[in-house]
Amino acid sequence: MATTEATISVGVGAVVLDDDGRMLLVKHVPREGDFWGGQWMVPGGGLEPGETLEEGVVREVEEETNLRVEVLRHVSTLDRIVREGDEVKIHVVYVDFLVRPIGGKLRPSSDVGAARWFSRDEIEAQWDEIHLDTRRLLEKIGFGKGSYSSPSQGEAGRGWIRRL
Repeated sequence: MATTEATISVGVGAVVLDDDGRMLLVKHVPREGDFWGGQWMVPGGGLEPGETLEEGVVREVEEETNLRVEVLRHVSTLDRIVREGDEVKIHVVYVDFLVRPIGGKLRPSSDVGAARWFSRDEIEAQWDEIHLDTRRLLEKIGFGKGSYSSPSQGEAGRGWIRRL
């Protein structure tokens, strides 16, 4: 493997479910060379020095969506390695948590651009517009395309929170 200047970073992400079983996704404003811009994904970002994983995910959700959340539990750890030839450009370890909103009003930040709640059916319909890393996460936790049957709306959120 070629020598690279890439470092391994830690990202935190939030699977935010409301009481109706809808999941919150955000779409970052596309920027040149940005691996994450322009597609729907779970809220999250880089862990800051001195921050616990839980503190980081709470901060990232509030920064991106203006929502305050409570961390319920860890749901997944995934990695993303982006290479150009033999060179590693990006290496991120994602640590994702199930969280629930406890306050605030949904308002996307300027770097996010868009944030909205998606039903399971809407996630399936928008599958190709969801970032690959979020699709991997959703498949891993059983929320991916074709991986569920739609329960009644009121039961959906509570049921998914119990199963996750």
